[in-house]
Amino acid sequence: MVLGGEAEAGGGGSAGSVLGGVDLAMDRTLEALYGTGSPTASPTGPARREGGLGESAPRIARWLGDIRTYFPVSVVQVMQRDAIDRLGLATLLLEPEMLEAVEADVHLVGVLLSLGKAMPGSTKETARAVVRKVVEDLERRLAQRTRATLDGALDRSARVARPRHHDIDWNRTIRVNLKNYLPEHRTVVPERLVGHGRSARSVRKEVVLCVDQSGSMAASVVHASVFGAVLASMRSLDTRLVVFDTAVVDLTDQLSDPVDVLFGTQLGGGTDINRALAYCQSRITRPTETVVVLISDLYEGGIRDEMLKRVAAMKASGVEFVALLALSDEGAPAYDREHAAALAALGAPAFACTPDLFPEVMAAALEKRPLPIPGA
Repeated sequence: MVLGGEAEAGGGGSAGSVLGGVDLAMDRTLEALYGTGSPTASPTGPARREGGLGESAPRIARWLGDIRTYFPVSVVQVMQRDAIDRLGLATLLLEPEMLEAVEADVHLVGVLLSLGKAMPGSTKETARAVVRKVVEDLERRLAQRTRATLDGALDRSARVARPRHHDIDWNRTIRVNLKNYLPEHRTVVPERLVGHGRSARSVRKEVVLCVDQSGSMAASVVHASVFGAVLASMRSLDTRLVVFDTAVVDLTDQLSDPVDVLFGTQLGGGTDINRALAYCQSRITRPTETVVVLISDLYEGGIRDEMLKRVAAMKASGVEFVALLALSDEGAPAYDREHAAALAALGAPAFACTPDLFPEVMAAALEKRPLPIPGA
């Protein structure tokens, strides 16, 4: 498998004389995807050193079953991505039997969303089931930590620094002033007063997620939808989710179900960040209590100077502005470096963020403290 076709041509003998059983089947499965030559070779047919999965849906379904038999899930997901990218199999995902055969992951959800209106009715229910499985897995991994992290941040930011007498939280006040205990007087000098937090029933902070839905941002759209649903479930936050390309769509009323959010997006098209920020800016009612999170690679197709002016105006009004170049685990993203530098000059550094780091970023923004920027 390591030597590939060169081993057959050299003195090592043919693959068939060296490999057998499961090893030979694995070699053929890999060759079907990563080999070169005619695109008509079968992954389970004769041992031809010619790559390709061909045009036959049953053949591809069999190959998808083979890779799940021979390789762990993490490898299967990589091979599926390569098959979609290298061999143009995206359109085959319009078939329900194909969707049932694949291993669901964030990348696959992005492909399904990009197919959008091309998806026939017979496939839509299967596609929703695939998307729901991925979303539920993400929620299980991310929701509890996100709520715990943000609840702590909201509790800290809600405490009153200069409380009136009847608002003083005496237990916390005594704890933070124990260093001021005077033994000779057997008393604590309350140098710093801590007030009770505001009622949890009242909305303390507003969060606006403004998400670029251009094709390159697919994984970020998936994660942002899940986080949007988690934030919307917290009573102490008022959460708005806005997606955009050259048009702007407010999906806030669908945040109760992130799957509905995802199927309300339309991946692809251009990018008009300025228009999206104008919409978000028009919905802000309490700037000093608002966090705006722009998730975009910053390839602006709109009016660049106006976009920067809007960011500057929001920050001047007291809005906490966070710019994420990506919200995914896919590594360093491609992005517009000139626009990123311009945002940084305004005091809004742009950086890529993993889903695991996102709760910490939001907590820092809610508490108005420096953001935990990777590598800073």
